[in-house]
Amino acid sequence: MLIYPAIDLIGGQAVRLLKGDYDQKTVYNTNPLAVAEDFRNCGAGQIHIVDLDGAKSGGTPNLETILSIKNTFGLFCEVGGGIRNMDVISRYLESGVDRVILGTAAVTEKGLVEEAVSKYGEKIAVGIDIKDGNVAIKGWTETVALSAEQFCGQMQDAGVSTIICTDISRDGAMKGTNRELYRALSEQFDFNIIASGGVSTMDDVRALREMDLYGAIIGKAYYTGAISLKEAIEVAR
Repeated sequence: MLIYPAIDLIGGQAVRLLKGDYDQKTVYNTNPLAVAEDFRNCGAGQIHIVDLDGAKSGGTPNLETILSIKNTFGLFCEVGGGIRNMDVISRYLESGVDRVILGTAAVTEKGLVEEAVSKYGEKIAVGIDIKDGNVAIKGWTETVALSAEQFCGQMQDAGVSTIICTDISRDGAMKGTNRELYRALSEQFDFNIIASGGVSTMDDVRALREMDLYGAIIGKAYYTGAISLKEAIEVAR
């Protein structure tokens, strides 16, 4: 299992939000490159980046910072946040980002996923964010009448190979990850599943590894010191 340490960007700074709430923001480092350097020094080969400004604007306001991380440390970079059309997808991938994550647009823009997968294949992932059993969109402010299983079925039909699945109720709350959700999805679908939200103890890492998940994202637990990233990477292997 691969560990994806996370950097969420606002104004070029590494931050964390509690359950996606911009009003509950903590700035952990004003220099994201220093964070990425520590990730690399801990043994990470990949990084999960969310452009939270992009999530609001739909553009790529933190692209320069993201490319600095990619070009300086050579980590596999997957990026999400406000990626809503082929222009933004192409801008990221043709600049050197390794994989982009479609979120709201995968639900609202019919045909975008198929077009992106047709052009870029495995460089396209879809973020599936779950709130009270249904898929959430628009920065987790709205839910749609789709269960995780229904949406996963649609994405499988569209040819998506990798999903990043987040239980919003666990995100940043340090209450453990939703192991039952990931077990159910891994048994039902043939995706590379990356678990996100609430991975806060080494027991979480071990449990997800034992499910043979593809990956797990570690965010707040790294920044607070609740998890040793180096140890998590070793255990995940």
